Amino acid sequence: MNININPVSRNDDAVLLTRADFEALLDALEDAEARAALRQGDSQETFPKELADALIDGAHPVRVFRKYRNLTLSALARTAGVSISYLCEIETGHKPGSAKALSAIARALGVEVEDLI
Repeated sequence: MNININPVSRNDDAVLLTRADFEALLDALEDAEARAALRQGDSQETFPKELADALIDGAHPVRVFRKYRNLTLSALARTAGVSISYLCEIETGHKPGSAKALSAIARALGVEVEDLI
């Protein structure tokens, strides 16, 4: 990105810019920060649009991520150390899930707890 900035005035301690030039600098900084964040996040897992759509449509996050990971209820329950019935109640919204259970489920699914709540 090439920005043409023309200071209105300057001295040893300050530079005076037009509001338009100042806004252009802020936009360029925001773009550069976003590109840097994307480069740093290259090692982070990304998820398909269908997964995001399911979450937006109101599907329970535990069920969405479980299906995305191709896990059965019993496999996830066993890995997370919770009962199948409890996991089923969480997925259907009958129980919210304790912090301990959600933490174990998140670890088993390879996601952050925040992704499940």
